[in-house]
Amino acid sequence: MTPPPEPTWDPRQYLRHADHRTRPFQDLLARIGDLPGHPAPRIADLGCGAGNVTALLADRWPQARITGYDSSPQMLAEAAAHARPPLLDFVEADAATWTPTETYGLIVSTSALQWIPGHAGLFPRWIDALAPGGTFAFQVPGNFTAPSHTLLARLRASDRWRPRLHSTGDRTAAVLDPADYLTRLRDLGCTADVWETTYLQTLHGEDAVLDWVKGTALRPVLTALADDPEARDAFLTDYRDLLREAYPPGPYGTVFPFRRIFAVARKP
Repeated sequence: MTPPPEPTWDPRQYLRHADHRTRPFQDLLARIGDLPGHPAPRIADLGCGAGNVTALLADRWPQARITGYDSSPQMLAEAAAHARPPLLDFVEADAATWTPTETYGLIVSTSALQWIPGHAGLFPRWIDALAPGGTFAFQVPGNFTAPSHTLLARLRASDRWRPRLHSTGDRTAAVLDPADYLTRLRDLGCTADVWETTYLQTLHGEDAVLDWVKGTALRPVLTALADDPEARDAFLTDYRDLLREAYPPGPYGTVFPFRRIFAVARKP
């Protein structure tokens, strides 16, 4: 079976909901304590995307040497606006194959590891690269059983769309339960703080949930149908109709529950 193409990212679409997308990172950042190398720790941001959250790391540790890594040229082009030479830069790299070549005070990832099946198997490599007392912190979506994702999976697998979209993949199994993350991090010798939060996000505008998923979960589908605008629009119409029923707008906007899983692991 031919593997699906890597999703093509649209930074502008992703950042349309920047406030909601940034909040989990801010909550993660608030639980990260002092780092080795303070006040100038070495920091890696895996899956930095458009660089807007990487800039928050530079605000927290203004003397730190920070590198944001991402595999998307589109995202890195957007992230370049946040560069602060020589302390903050961005480098093209895939987190799935990234191998640290130096010691870090903090390795962090936000809303990226769900794209890497088996990512927990990479934890030993990353924790080995931490200085004593260093931190590995991440957050991932935990909403793969929500209607936004189950309806998308069902539509992809329908008779109409299966021939075109059978290989676009399902990330449900890529994200572990919080207890599994806790066990894995403790087994690696870390003290670990793992928790989950469900944000009741209020989205605004027509077909607000569709607009949200266009920036993330829909990227593989939009990439697969990029050469056929008619098919792309037909799929979006089918999906839009399902989302309208699942997430009806209210008087103050459309409520979109979004579960997130967080982990902060500290190396002894």
